[in-house]
Amino acid sequence: MPVGQVFAGNTNGVFTPPAPANETVCDYAPGSPEKHLLKQSLIDFMGQETEVCIRIGDEAIKTGNMGDIRPPHDRNHLLGQFHKADDATVDKAIKAALEAKHDWQRTPWQDRISIFLRAAKLLSGYMRPILNAATMLGQSKTCYQAEIDSACELIDFLRFNAYFAHQIYSVQPGSNSHEWNRTDYRPLEGFVYAVTPFNFTAIAGNLPTAPAMLGNTVIWKPASTAMLSAHFVMALLREAGLPPGVINMVPGSGATISDKVLAHRELAGLHFTGSTEVFNSMWSTVGQNIGNYKSYPRLVGETGGKDFIIAHPSAERLELTTAIIRGAFEYQGQKCSAASRAYIAESVWKDIKEQLVEETNDIPMGDVTNFTSFMGAVIDKNAYTRITGAIDRAKASDKCEIIAGGVYNDDVGYFIRPTIIETTDPNYETMETELFGPVLTVYVYPDADYEKILKVADETSPYALTGAIFARQRSAILTATDALCYSAGNFYINDKPTGAVVGRQPFGGARASGTNDKAGSSLNLLRWLSPRTIKESFQTPVNYEYPHMLEE
Repeated sequence: MPVGQVFAGNTNGVFTPPAPANETVCDYAPGSPEKHLLKQSLIDFMGQETEVCIRIGDEAIKTGNMGDIRPPHDRNHLLGQFHKADDATVDKAIKAALEAKHDWQRTPWQDRISIFLRAAKLLSGYMRPILNAATMLGQSKTCYQAEIDSACELIDFLRFNAYFAHQIYSVQPGSNSHEWNRTDYRPLEGFVYAVTPFNFTAIAGNLPTAPAMLGNTVIWKPASTAMLSAHFVMALLREAGLPPGVINMVPGSGATISDKVLAHRELAGLHFTGSTEVFNSMWSTVGQNIGNYKSYPRLVGETGGKDFIIAHPSAERLELTTAIIRGAFEYQGQKCSAASRAYIAESVWKDIKEQLVEETNDIPMGDVTNFTSFMGAVIDKNAYTRITGAIDRAKASDKCEIIAGGVYNDDVGYFIRPTIIETTDPNYETMETELFGPVLTVYVYPDADYEKILKVADETSPYALTGAIFARQRSAILTATDALCYSAGNFYINDKPTGAVVGRQPFGGARASGTNDKAGSSLNLLRWLSPRTIKESFQTPVNYEYPHMLEE
């Protein structure tokens, strides 16, 4: 597209995008068409090796420095390989993003968001089994966990963000007969760097597309352990008509890519989901380079969590038991929001312990292509080593008892049985430290100490991402809501602390859990805009004197 061909305001009309609704979750019941299509996609992927190229502008770049793509639950099977970026590739990506910026930010907003609405439509159709299968195999998700993530949540992000963008653009200042005041919602000056995790394909899709929807261009570094799904997210966007250079996918070493990107004068923002330690390091690097930037970069991060469940003596027992199992062990506990510590009243624990242990030990686990599995494998060897090390230390501690699970094996895949640790120390390691795996630690407190335990839960961990309170007494709910005001950015009453839905529970936490900019709402989109106020006068003064200067 020639420079200058596209400009804002080249069409007339006040446009309203389609009102979004959350995508319906397919249930993959026996004999259903979605199950048939998904199984065929899984067979296709398992029977081929996919080559994932770096995507810069309209080029598929091959460096020859390769990384393997293997299912965590079947680590000896090669799904494909991906090319890793080097310094020259990163420089090329930055140049492509900056060159694409001129035309992209001048593309009328309705034309920009139409691309992403088309992507949502494609994903709700023929791309659904493809991206779900890629997520299942590459990230060891069950069909249901893939469905709510790589299909439904990503579709929701695309549709709701388009609607939120329209809402933002519609907010305009007041005027009078002498002047017309307007707000021009400009994209940031420069490019945005999106760094995405392995655990949610929807996050991998949202972090680059949310800024892009608003006219920004993006360098996207996906997690090396989620390259198969990242490849098909990029294919989805290209199929939907995203112009070259708007989003540039640059996989590879975090140090190689980030060192170049974070030092660049044109860095306008960082959109990050990952560990607190990595985000802290990036923030520090930006601080060290602050004098080099054209403008202050926007830093948006969703990081770690040590998410809790607190059960008051009045808690419903069956609801609590189910919430613990789903909240702690779905997707092997590898959700930022997964419950990893529980404070349970003594009277409640006496009622639920036996059933909780029995159901946890009965959880079906294995290859996710077996649709009867509830859990798969943890993502890689590093995660396996970290989590099993914590389990072994708990086995050796006189403050802990492993009451469920505690068994692991990596002969075929990185499998760790869902594990429950009961501890007598509310400050034991696994009550404080994020493990990001299928390990829940339970501390049982005297019924009379409910208010004390709320304080303990608030002060034990540096994180503040998600948390849940189970109680039927309204006074107990009110007490917890107040005492835990800053303990969780997403707070659940009588529900598990996972499963935030776009447009219904905007997601994000504070403290060491991030900047709380709430993905799934307009709050996040506002971070990728730089408003300009425009005042046009219809009656401009022609004399500098004011009435008070006249003689009496």
